[in-house]
Amino acid sequence: MYQAVAAIVFVASAAPVWAQATPEGLWRNIDDKTGEAKAEIRIRDIGGGVLNGALEKRLSKDAKPDEVCDECSDDRKGKPILGLEIIRGAKKADGKEVWEGGKILDPENGRNYTLRMTPVEGGKKLEVRGSIGPFGRTQTWIRIQ
Repeated sequence: MYQAVAAIVFVASAAPVWAQATPEGLWRNIDDKTGEAKAEIRIRDIGGGVLNGALEKRLSKDAKPDEVCDECSDDRKGKPILGLEIIRGAKKADGKEVWEGGKILDPENGRNYTLRMTPVEGGKKLEVRGSIGPFGRTQTWIRIQ
C-alpha cells in the first residue's frame, strides 16, 4: 500500500521534469548578435507530435505594435508579426531529444529556414538552429516558467 502511494507521488512529482524535455512551452529568444531579448514564442503540439510556434510578445525596443510581415512570401505576407506563426512542422527525431523537419521563419527578412530544436540544460534552454544548406545560425532561447 505505502509503496503504491509512494510510486504515485514520485510519478506525479516527476511529470513536470518530463514536460521540460520538450520544446513545448513559452520561450524568450535572445538576439545572437546584440544579446538582447527580442520576443517570446509559444511552441505547441498541434497534434500527432507536430510542433508549431507563434510570436506571442515582442520585446525589442524598436518593435512597432502594428507591424506586419511585408517580407513574407507565403500565406503570412501582410499578417501582423505579433501572433505570427514562425515555427511550423517540427517533429521529434527517432530516438533523440531533437525536433527537426520543420521550418522557422525570420519575419525580418521573410525567409524560411530548415529548423532544428534541441532542449539543453534539462529543458531550461532551447538551441534553435535555422539553416539553408550548410549555412545557418543557432540561437539559445530561455524557457519562461
